[in-house]
Amino acid sequence: MTELAQFDVIATDLDQLATLAGDITVVVDAEGKLDPAARRVNRLTKGALARFVESESFADQKNNAVASLRFPAGMEAASVLVAKLDRKCTPAEARETGVNIAKAGGSKICLLAGNHSKADVICEGIALRSYAYTDQKSGDAPAPVHVTAMVSKPEDIEADLAPRLAVAEGVFFTRDLVNAPANVLTTTEFANQLTALSDLGLRVEVLEEEDLERLGMRTLLSVGQGSDSPSKVVTMEWNGGGDENPFALVGKGVVFDTGGISLKPAGGMEDMTMDMGGAGVVAGAMMALAKRKANANVVGLVGLVENMPSGNATRPGDVVKSMKGDTVEIINTDAEGRLVLADVLWYAQERFAPTAMIDLATLTGAIIIGLGHDKAGVFSNDDTLSNQFIRSAEDEGEGAWRMPLGASYDKQLDSRIADMKNVGGRPAGSITAAQFLQRFVKDGVPWAHLDIAGVASLKGEGDFSPKGATGWGVRALNRFVADHFETTDDPAA
Repeated sequence: MTELAQFDVIATDLDQLATLAGDITVVVDAEGKLDPAARRVNRLTKGALARFVESESFADQKNNAVASLRFPAGMEAASVLVAKLDRKCTPAEARETGVNIAKAGGSKICLLAGNHSKADVICEGIALRSYAYTDQKSGDAPAPVHVTAMVSKPEDIEADLAPRLAVAEGVFFTRDLVNAPANVLTTTEFANQLTALSDLGLRVEVLEEEDLERLGMRTLLSVGQGSDSPSKVVTMEWNGGGDENPFALVGKGVVFDTGGISLKPAGGMEDMTMDMGGAGVVAGAMMALAKRKANANVVGLVGLVENMPSGNATRPGDVVKSMKGDTVEIINTDAEGRLVLADVLWYAQERFAPTAMIDLATLTGAIIIGLGHDKAGVFSNDDTLSNQFIRSAEDEGEGAWRMPLGASYDKQLDSRIADMKNVGGRPAGSITAAQFLQRFVKDGVPWAHLDIAGVASLKGEGDFSPKGATGWGVRALNRFVADHFETTDDPAA
Protein backbone atom coordinates (compact mmCIF):
# COMPACT_ATOMS: atom_id res chain seq x y z
CA MET A 1 0.00 0.00 0.00
CA THR A 2 1.19 3.51 -0.78
CA GLU A 3 2.62 4.98 2.39
CA LEU A 4 1.10 8.05 3.94
CA ALA A 5 3.31 11.09 4.54
CA GLN A 6 5.18 10.80 7.83
CA PHE A 7 4.40 13.48 10.40
CA ASP A 8 6.48 14.64 13.35
CA VAL A 9 4.56 17.11 15.51
CA ILE A 10 6.97 19.00 17.76
CA ALA A 11 7.19 22.17 19.75
CA THR A 12 8.34 25.20 17.80
CA ASP A 13 12.12 25.50 17.91
CA LEU A 14 13.23 28.77 16.35
CA ASP A 15 16.91 27.91 16.65
CA GLN A 16 16.52 25.01 14.18
CA LEU A 17 15.16 27.11 11.35
CA ALA A 18 18.46 28.25 9.90
CA THR A 19 19.75 24.72 9.34
CA LEU A 20 16.59 22.86 8.29
CA ALA A 21 16.66 21.33 4.81
CA GLY A 22 13.72 21.01 2.44
CA ASP A 23 10.84 23.47 2.27
CA ILE A 24 9.93 25.65 5.25
CA THR A 25 6.32 26.83 5.25
CA VAL A 26 5.13 29.95 7.05
CA VAL A 27 1.44 30.71 7.47
CA VAL A 28 0.53 34.37 7.01
CA ASP A 29 -2.93 35.96 7.07
CA ALA A 30 -4.16 38.46 4.48
CA GLU A 31 -2.98 41.38 6.63
CA GLY A 32 0.57 40.09 6.44
CA LYS A 33 1.03 39.69 10.18
CA LEU A 34 4.05 37.51 11.02
CA ASP A 35 4.01 35.17 14.02
CA PRO A 36 7.21 34.52 16.00
CA ALA A 37 8.41 31.73 13.70
CA ALA A 38 7.75 33.81 10.59
CA ARG A 39 9.59 36.73 12.18
CA ARG A 40 12.60 34.49 12.76
CA VAL A 41 12.47 33.37 9.10
CA ASN A 42 12.26 37.02 8.09
CA ARG A 43 15.32 37.87 10.16
CA LEU A 44 17.28 34.94 8.75
CA THR A 45 16.41 36.01 5.19
CA LYS A 46 17.39 39.62 5.96
CA GLY A 47 13.86 40.93 5.56
CA ALA A 48 12.95 39.08 2.35
CA LEU A 49 9.78 37.56 3.85
CA ALA A 50 8.50 40.93 5.08
CA ARG A 51 9.22 42.51 1.69
CA PHE A 52 7.21 39.78 0.02
CA VAL A 53 4.16 40.00 2.28
CA GLU A 54 4.17 43.80 1.83
CA SER A 55 4.29 43.46 -1.95
CA GLU A 56 1.58 43.48 -4.60
CA SER A 57 2.40 39.84 -5.33
CA PHE A 58 1.23 38.85 -1.87
CA ALA A 59 -1.79 41.15 -2.09
CA ASP A 60 -2.73 39.46 -5.38
CA GLN A 61 -2.09 35.97 -4.00
CA LYS A 62 -5.36 34.11 -3.55
CA ASN A 63 -6.45 33.01 -0.12
CA ASN A 64 -5.25 29.47 0.70
CA ALA A 65 -2.67 29.67 -2.08
CA VAL A 66 1.07 29.14 -1.60
CA ALA A 67 3.97 31.16 -3.00
CA SER A 68 7.57 29.97 -3.08
CA LEU A 69 10.67 32.01 -2.27
CA ARG A 70 13.43 29.86 -3.70
CA PHE A 71 16.89 29.38 -2.18
CA PRO A 72 16.55 31.93 0.62
CA ALA A 73 19.77 33.59 1.73
CA GLY A 74 20.73 32.86 5.32
CA MET A 75 18.96 29.47 5.40
CA GLU A 76 19.79 25.98 4.26
CA ALA A 77 16.20 25.41 3.13
CA ALA A 78 15.49 24.92 -0.57
CA SER A 79 12.60 27.37 -0.31
CA VAL A 80 10.35 29.30 2.00
CA LEU A 81 6.73 28.58 1.17
CA VAL A 82 4.32 31.35 2.10
CA ALA A 83 0.80 30.05 2.72
CA LYS A 84 -1.86 32.77 2.79
CA LEU A 85 -4.47 31.63 5.31
CA ASP A 86 -6.73 33.50 7.70
CA ARG A 87 -6.42 32.58 11.35
CA LYS A 88 -10.20 32.13 11.55
CA CYS A 89 -10.37 30.01 8.41
CA THR A 90 -12.82 27.19 7.80
CA PRO A 91 -11.68 23.56 7.80
CA ALA A 92 -12.17 23.51 4.03
CA GLU A 93 -9.83 26.49 3.62
CA ALA A 94 -7.21 24.94 5.90
CA ARG A 95 -7.41 21.64 4.02
CA GLU A 96 -7.05 23.41 0.66
CA THR A 97 -4.00 25.24 1.99
CA GLY A 98 -2.45 21.93 3.02
CA VAL A 99 -3.09 20.54 -0.46
CA ASN A 100 -1.35 23.55 -2.00
CA ILE A 101 1.60 23.17 0.37
CA ALA A 102 2.00 19.55 -0.72
CA LYS A 103 1.88 20.56 -4.39
CA ALA A 104 4.46 23.29 -3.92
CA GLY A 105 6.76 21.40 -1.58
CA GLY A 106 9.17 18.54 -2.02
CA SER A 107 9.90 15.43 -0.01
CA LYS A 108 10.72 17.32 3.20
CA ILE A 109 8.37 19.98 4.53
CA CYS A 110 8.56 21.92 7.76
CA LEU A 111 5.24 23.55 8.62
CA LEU A 112 5.51 26.48 11.02
CA ALA A 113 1.93 26.46 12.28
CA GLY A 114 2.50 27.97 15.75
CA ASN A 115 -0.82 28.26 17.56
CA HIS A 116 -2.97 28.16 14.42
CA SER A 117 -6.28 26.57 15.34
CA LYS A 118 -6.45 24.48 12.16
CA ALA A 119 -2.90 23.13 12.14
CA ASP A 120 -4.17 19.54 12.15
CA VAL A 121 -6.42 20.21 9.14
CA ILE A 122 -3.55 21.81 7.23
CA CYS A 123 -1.57 18.63 7.88
CA GLU A 124 -4.52 16.55 6.69
CA GLY A 125 -4.48 18.44 3.38
CA ILE A 126 -0.75 17.79 2.99
CA ALA A 127 -1.33 14.09 3.67
CA LEU A 128 -4.18 13.74 1.18
CA ARG A 129 -2.24 15.36 -1.66
CA SER A 130 1.11 13.64 -0.99
CA TYR A 131 0.13 10.56 -2.99
CA ALA A 132 1.66 8.90 -6.03
CA TYR A 133 0.76 5.47 -7.41
CA THR A 134 4.07 3.81 -8.25
CA ASP A 135 3.36 0.11 -7.67
CA GLN A 136 3.74 -0.75 -11.36
CA LYS A 137 6.91 1.25 -11.94
CA SER A 138 10.32 -0.41 -11.83
CA GLY A 139 12.85 0.54 -9.21
CA ASP A 140 12.47 1.27 -5.55
CA ALA A 141 9.34 3.00 -4.35
CA PRO A 142 9.95 6.63 -3.41
CA ALA A 143 10.18 7.40 0.28
CA PRO A 144 7.05 9.01 1.70
CA VAL A 145 6.97 12.76 2.19
CA HIS A 146 8.26 13.76 5.62
CA VAL A 147 6.49 16.61 7.40
CA THR A 148 7.68 18.29 10.57
CA ALA A 149 4.91 20.39 12.06
CA MET A 150 6.18 22.92 14.58
CA VAL A 151 3.30 24.04 16.80
CA SER A 152 2.71 25.61 20.19
CA LYS A 153 0.87 22.62 21.68
CA PRO A 154 2.19 19.48 19.97
CA GLU A 155 0.32 17.00 22.18
CA ASP A 156 -3.04 18.56 21.34
CA ILE A 157 -2.35 18.78 17.59
CA GLU A 158 -0.98 15.23 17.50
CA ALA A 159 -4.16 13.93 19.16
CA ASP A 160 -6.37 15.86 16.73
CA LEU A 161 -4.33 14.74 13.73
CA ALA A 162 -4.32 11.00 14.51
CA PRO A 163 -7.92 10.25 13.42
CA ARG A 164 -7.48 12.42 10.33
CA LEU A 165 -4.45 10.39 9.28
CA ALA A 166 -6.36 7.17 9.94
CA VAL A 167 -9.00 8.31 7.47
CA ALA A 168 -6.33 9.44 5.00
CA GLU A 169 -4.90 5.90 5.12
CA GLY A 170 -8.33 4.64 4.09
CA VAL A 171 -8.32 7.12 1.20
CA PHE A 172 -4.89 5.86 0.09
CA PHE A 173 -6.11 2.25 0.26
CA THR A 174 -9.05 3.12 -1.98
CA ARG A 175 -6.81 4.97 -4.44
CA ASP A 176 -4.40 2.05 -4.64
CA LEU A 177 -7.25 -0.38 -5.32
CA VAL A 178 -8.84 1.80 -8.00
CA ASN A 179 -5.50 2.58 -9.68
CA ALA A 180 -4.39 -1.06 -9.82
CA PRO A 181 -4.58 -2.78 -13.24
CA ALA A 182 -7.01 -5.65 -13.63
CA ASN A 183 -4.31 -8.28 -14.14
CA VAL A 184 -2.98 -7.32 -10.69
CA LEU A 185 -6.23 -6.68 -8.82
CA THR A 186 -8.11 -9.83 -9.72
CA THR A 187 -11.17 -10.86 -7.75
CA THR A 188 -8.97 -13.20 -5.73
CA GLU A 189 -6.31 -10.58 -5.00
CA PHE A 190 -9.00 -8.05 -4.06
CA ALA A 191 -10.48 -10.53 -1.61
CA ASN A 192 -7.02 -11.26 -0.21
CA GLN A 193 -6.37 -7.58 0.44
CA LEU A 194 -9.70 -7.28 2.21
CA THR A 195 -9.03 -10.39 4.27
CA ALA A 196 -5.83 -8.73 5.50
CA LEU A 197 -7.98 -6.02 7.11
CA SER A 198 -8.77 -8.53 9.84
CA ASP A 199 -5.44 -7.42 11.34
CA LEU A 200 -7.18 -4.13 12.19
CA GLY A 201 -9.97 -5.86 14.10
CA LEU A 202 -12.47 -6.24 11.26
CA ARG A 203 -14.30 -9.54 11.00
CA VAL A 204 -13.85 -10.50 7.35
CA GLU A 205 -15.57 -13.34 5.51
CA VAL A 206 -15.18 -14.34 1.87
CA LEU A 207 -18.13 -16.08 0.20
CA GLU A 208 -17.01 -18.22 -2.72
CA GLU A 209 -19.02 -19.19 -5.80
CA GLU A 210 -20.44 -22.34 -4.18
CA ASP A 211 -21.68 -20.17 -1.29
CA LEU A 212 -23.23 -17.72 -3.71
CA GLU A 213 -24.92 -20.54 -5.62
CA ARG A 214 -26.36 -21.88 -2.38
CA LEU A 215 -27.64 -18.43 -1.41
CA GLY A 216 -29.22 -17.91 -4.82
CA MET A 217 -27.14 -14.90 -5.91
CA ARG A 218 -27.79 -15.67 -9.56
CA THR A 219 -27.81 -12.10 -10.88
CA LEU A 220 -24.34 -11.51 -9.41
CA LEU A 221 -23.06 -14.85 -10.68
CA SER A 222 -24.46 -14.15 -14.13
CA VAL A 223 -22.11 -11.18 -14.47
CA GLY A 224 -18.96 -13.15 -13.73
CA GLN A 225 -19.76 -16.43 -15.43
CA GLY A 226 -17.89 -15.48 -18.60
CA SER A 227 -14.64 -14.91 -16.72
CA ASP A 228 -11.99 -17.30 -15.44
CA SER A 229 -11.78 -15.19 -12.28
CA PRO A 230 -14.14 -16.53 -9.61
CA SER A 231 -16.92 -14.28 -8.36
CA LYS A 232 -16.91 -13.53 -4.65
CA VAL A 233 -18.72 -11.54 -1.99
CA VAL A 234 -16.70 -10.21 0.93
CA THR A 235 -18.20 -8.98 4.20
CA MET A 236 -16.29 -6.77 6.62
CA GLU A 237 -17.80 -6.19 10.06
CA TRP A 238 -16.69 -3.48 12.46
CA ASN A 239 -18.39 -3.86 15.83
CA GLY A 240 -17.30 -0.78 17.72
CA GLY A 241 -20.69 0.20 19.07
CA GLY A 242 -23.21 -1.44 21.34
CA ASP A 243 -25.87 -4.05 20.63
CA GLU A 244 -27.54 -2.07 17.83
CA ASN A 245 -27.88 -3.44 14.33
CA PRO A 246 -25.19 -2.18 11.95
CA PHE A 247 -25.23 0.50 9.32
CA ALA A 248 -24.39 -1.14 5.96
CA LEU A 249 -22.16 -0.07 3.09
CA VAL A 250 -22.45 -2.00 -0.17
CA GLY A 251 -20.03 -1.68 -3.07
CA LYS A 252 -19.89 -2.73 -6.71
CA GLY A 253 -16.59 -4.49 -7.37
CA VAL A 254 -16.32 -5.20 -11.09
CA VAL A 255 -12.54 -5.53 -11.36
CA PHE A 256 -12.73 -5.17 -15.13
CA ASP A 257 -15.71 -4.45 -17.34
CA THR A 258 -15.52 -5.30 -21.02
CA GLY A 259 -19.28 -4.95 -21.28
CA GLY A 260 -19.55 -8.71 -21.76
CA ILE A 261 -21.32 -9.81 -24.92
CA SER A 262 -22.58 -6.21 -25.23
CA LEU A 263 -18.94 -5.30 -25.81
CA LYS A 264 -17.74 -1.77 -25.09
CA PRO A 265 -15.84 0.20 -27.76
CA ALA A 266 -12.08 -0.36 -27.62
CA GLY A 267 -11.29 3.33 -27.09
CA GLY A 268 -11.11 4.02 -23.37
CA MET A 269 -11.80 0.45 -22.29
CA GLU A 270 -8.52 0.50 -20.35
CA ASP A 271 -10.24 2.83 -17.87
CA MET A 272 -12.58 0.03 -16.85
CA THR A 273 -10.05 -1.11 -14.29
CA MET A 274 -11.80 1.50 -12.08
CA ASP A 275 -15.21 -0.17 -12.31
CA MET A 276 -14.62 -1.61 -8.86
CA GLY A 277 -14.56 1.94 -7.46
CA GLY A 278 -17.62 1.45 -5.26
CA ALA A 279 -16.09 -1.59 -3.59
CA GLY A 280 -12.83 0.34 -3.27
CA VAL A 281 -14.55 3.14 -1.36
CA VAL A 282 -16.30 0.66 0.94
CA ALA A 283 -12.95 -1.00 1.65
CA GLY A 284 -11.26 2.32 2.38
CA ALA A 285 -14.10 3.49 4.61
CA MET A 286 -14.01 0.25 6.61
CA MET A 287 -10.23 0.60 7.02
CA ALA A 288 -10.66 4.19 8.21
CA LEU A 289 -13.34 3.25 10.76
CA ALA A 290 -11.22 0.41 12.10
CA LYS A 291 -8.01 2.44 12.27
CA ARG A 292 -9.62 5.21 14.27
CA LYS A 293 -11.66 2.69 16.28
CA ALA A 294 -15.04 4.21 15.54
CA ASN A 295 -17.69 3.72 18.22
CA ALA A 296 -20.22 2.35 15.76
CA ASN A 297 -21.39 -0.91 14.23
CA VAL A 298 -20.81 -0.87 10.49
CA VAL A 299 -20.73 -3.69 7.96
CA GLY A 300 -19.24 -3.38 4.50
CA LEU A 301 -20.19 -5.80 1.73
CA VAL A 302 -18.68 -5.92 -1.74
CA GLY A 303 -19.50 -8.04 -4.77
CA LEU A 304 -16.34 -8.91 -6.71
CA VAL A 305 -16.73 -10.05 -10.31
CA GLU A 306 -15.18 -9.65 -13.73
CA ASN A 307 -17.40 -9.02 -16.76
CA MET A 308 -15.90 -10.84 -19.74
CA PRO A 309 -17.22 -12.22 -23.06
CA SER A 310 -16.81 -15.96 -23.59
CA GLY A 311 -18.71 -19.03 -24.65
CA ASN A 312 -20.11 -19.19 -21.14
CA ALA A 313 -20.99 -15.50 -20.78
CA THR A 314 -24.51 -14.27 -20.13
CA ARG A 315 -26.27 -13.28 -23.36
CA PRO A 316 -28.66 -10.43 -24.07
CA GLY A 317 -32.11 -11.96 -23.79
CA ASP A 318 -31.21 -14.35 -20.97
CA VAL A 319 -33.43 -14.35 -17.89
CA VAL A 320 -31.90 -14.81 -14.43
CA LYS A 321 -33.47 -15.02 -10.99
CA SER A 322 -32.18 -12.84 -8.18
CA MET A 323 -31.63 -13.89 -4.58
CA LYS A 324 -34.82 -12.01 -3.75
CA GLY A 325 -36.68 -14.22 -6.23
CA ASP A 326 -37.48 -11.65 -8.91
CA THR A 327 -36.58 -12.51 -12.49
CA VAL A 328 -34.54 -10.16 -14.66
CA GLU A 329 -34.38 -10.08 -18.45
CA ILE A 330 -30.85 -9.14 -19.47
CA ILE A 331 -31.17 -6.62 -22.27
CA ASN A 332 -27.62 -5.28 -22.09
CA THR A 333 -24.78 -7.18 -20.42
CA ASP A 334 -22.94 -3.89 -19.98
CA ALA A 335 -25.52 -2.89 -17.37
CA GLU A 336 -23.94 -5.39 -15.01
CA GLY A 337 -23.27 -3.37 -11.86
CA ARG A 338 -26.91 -3.25 -10.85
CA LEU A 339 -27.09 -7.04 -11.14
CA VAL A 340 -24.20 -7.35 -8.70
CA LEU A 341 -25.66 -4.84 -6.27
CA ALA A 342 -29.16 -6.32 -6.39
CA ASP A 343 -28.05 -9.57 -4.80
CA VAL A 344 -25.61 -8.00 -2.35
CA LEU A 345 -28.18 -5.46 -1.17
CA TRP A 346 -30.70 -8.23 -0.56
CA TYR A 347 -28.11 -10.38 1.22
CA ALA A 348 -27.11 -7.44 3.44
CA GLN A 349 -30.71 -7.05 4.59
CA GLU A 350 -31.35 -10.75 5.04
CA ARG A 351 -28.20 -11.38 7.09
CA PHE A 352 -27.53 -8.13 8.95
CA ALA A 353 -30.92 -6.33 9.13
CA PRO A 354 -29.13 -2.96 8.89
CA THR A 355 -30.53 0.23 10.33
CA ALA A 356 -29.77 1.94 7.00
CA MET A 357 -27.82 1.22 3.80
CA ILE A 358 -25.72 3.18 1.36
CA ASP A 359 -24.47 1.54 -1.84
CA LEU A 360 -21.73 2.94 -4.03
CA ALA A 361 -21.07 2.13 -7.67
CA THR A 362 -19.47 3.46 -10.82
CA LEU A 363 -22.84 2.62 -12.29
CA THR A 364 -23.73 4.81 -15.27
CA GLY A 365 -22.12 7.07 -17.81
CA ALA A 366 -25.36 9.03 -17.72
CA ILE A 367 -24.51 10.49 -14.32
CA ILE A 368 -21.39 12.04 -15.86
CA ILE A 369 -23.55 13.68 -18.52
CA GLY A 370 -25.78 15.05 -15.79
CA LEU A 371 -23.27 16.08 -13.11
CA GLY A 372 -19.85 15.97 -14.73
CA HIS A 373 -16.85 15.10 -12.57
CA ASP A 374 -17.57 17.40 -9.63
CA LYS A 375 -20.39 15.60 -7.89
CA ALA A 376 -21.69 12.10 -7.28
CA GLY A 377 -25.37 11.41 -7.81
CA VAL A 378 -27.39 10.63 -4.67
CA PHE A 379 -30.63 8.66 -5.01
CA SER A 380 -32.54 7.84 -1.87
CA ASN A 381 -35.84 6.64 -0.47
CA ASP A 382 -35.28 8.65 2.73
CA ASP A 383 -34.95 12.43 2.92
CA THR A 384 -33.22 12.40 6.29
CA LEU A 385 -30.58 9.90 5.20
CA SER A 386 -29.98 11.73 1.93
CA ASN A 387 -29.72 15.15 3.54
CA GLN A 388 -27.39 13.88 6.25
CA PHE A 389 -25.03 12.26 3.79
CA ILE A 390 -24.95 15.27 1.47
CA ARG A 391 -24.14 17.50 4.44
CA SER A 392 -21.33 15.15 5.49
CA ALA A 393 -19.94 15.16 1.95
CA GLU A 394 -20.14 18.96 1.86
CA ASP A 395 -18.28 19.20 5.18
CA GLU A 396 -15.45 17.14 3.69
CA GLY A 397 -15.35 18.99 0.38
CA GLU A 398 -16.66 16.00 -1.58
CA GLY A 399 -19.40 16.96 -4.01
CA ALA A 400 -22.75 15.15 -3.98
CA TRP A 401 -26.12 16.08 -5.48
CA ARG A 402 -29.62 14.69 -4.87
CA MET A 403 -31.23 13.11 -7.92
CA PRO A 404 -34.89 12.11 -8.29
CA LEU A 405 -36.61 8.78 -7.93
CA GLY A 406 -40.21 8.12 -8.90
CA ALA A 407 -42.63 5.37 -9.81
CA SER A 408 -43.18 6.96 -13.20
CA TYR A 409 -39.73 5.72 -14.26
CA ASP A 410 -40.54 2.10 -13.44
CA LYS A 411 -42.45 1.49 -16.64
CA GLN A 412 -39.17 1.81 -18.54
CA LEU A 413 -38.05 -1.39 -16.78
CA ASP A 414 -41.14 -3.42 -17.73
CA SER A 415 -40.32 -6.73 -19.41
CA ARG A 416 -42.59 -8.84 -21.59
CA ILE A 417 -41.15 -12.13 -20.35
CA ALA A 418 -39.73 -11.44 -16.87
CA ASP A 419 -40.42 -9.35 -13.79
CA MET A 420 -38.16 -6.58 -15.05
CA LYS A 421 -35.45 -5.64 -17.54
CA ASN A 422 -31.99 -4.63 -16.43
CA VAL A 423 -32.05 -1.40 -18.46
CA GLY A 424 -34.68 1.18 -19.25
CA GLY A 425 -33.20 2.78 -22.34
CA ARG A 426 -31.19 6.00 -22.73
CA PRO A 427 -33.67 8.48 -21.20
CA ALA A 428 -33.00 9.04 -17.47
CA GLY A 429 -30.44 6.23 -17.50
CA SER A 430 -29.06 6.94 -14.04
CA ILE A 431 -32.54 7.22 -12.56
CA THR A 432 -33.82 3.95 -14.01
CA ALA A 433 -30.67 2.23 -12.72
CA ALA A 434 -31.48 3.53 -9.25
CA GLN A 435 -35.13 2.49 -9.67
CA PHE A 436 -33.90 -1.01 -10.49
CA LEU A 437 -31.84 -1.11 -7.28
CA GLN A 438 -34.70 0.22 -5.17
CA ARG A 439 -36.67 -2.93 -6.00
CA PHE A 440 -34.16 -4.82 -3.87
CA VAL A 441 -34.55 -2.59 -0.83
CA LYS A 442 -37.06 -3.78 1.74
CA ASP A 443 -39.88 -1.53 2.89
CA GLY A 444 -38.86 0.62 5.82
CA VAL A 445 -35.10 0.39 5.24
CA PRO A 446 -33.53 3.83 4.72
CA TRP A 447 -31.32 3.55 1.65
CA ALA A 448 -29.21 5.72 -0.58
CA HIS A 449 -27.49 4.87 -3.84
CA LEU A 450 -24.37 6.84 -4.79
CA ASP A 451 -23.47 6.80 -8.47
CA ILE A 452 -19.78 7.68 -8.38
CA ALA A 453 -18.90 7.09 -12.04
CA GLY A 454 -17.83 10.71 -12.49
CA VAL A 455 -15.82 11.15 -9.30
CA ALA A 456 -14.00 7.87 -8.61
CA SER A 457 -11.15 8.53 -11.05
CA LEU A 458 -10.18 11.67 -12.96
CA LYS A 459 -8.13 12.47 -16.04
CA GLY A 460 -6.80 15.59 -14.32
CA GLU A 461 -6.06 16.58 -10.75
CA GLY A 462 -8.79 16.44 -8.14
CA ASP A 463 -9.25 18.84 -5.25
CA PHE A 464 -7.21 16.55 -2.98
CA SER A 465 -5.58 14.11 -5.38
CA PRO A 466 -3.30 13.83 -8.40
CA LYS A 467 -4.54 12.35 -11.69
CA GLY A 468 -6.24 8.98 -11.37
CA ALA A 469 -8.13 7.56 -8.43
CA THR A 470 -9.48 10.16 -6.00
CA GLY A 471 -10.65 8.11 -3.03
CA TRP A 472 -13.87 10.13 -3.16
CA GLY A 473 -16.36 9.05 -0.52
CA VAL A 474 -14.10 7.62 2.17
CA ARG A 475 -13.96 10.87 4.11
CA ALA A 476 -17.64 11.66 3.52
CA LEU A 477 -18.74 8.24 4.76
CA ASN A 478 -16.44 8.45 7.76
CA ARG A 479 -17.92 11.84 8.64
CA PHE A 480 -21.45 10.50 8.11
CA VAL A 481 -20.83 7.58 10.48
CA ALA A 482 -19.17 9.86 13.03
CA ASP A 483 -22.02 12.37 12.97
CA HIS A 484 -24.98 10.00 12.94
CA PHE A 485 -24.03 6.49 14.11
CA GLU A 486 -21.31 6.85 16.72
CA THR A 487 -22.04 6.64 20.42
CA THR A 488 -19.53 9.38 21.23
CA ASP A 489 -19.26 13.11 21.00
CA ASP A 490 -15.99 12.82 19.08
CA PRO A 491 -16.71 13.85 15.45
CA ALA A 492 -13.46 12.29 14.16
CA ALA A 493 -13.57 15.05 11.58
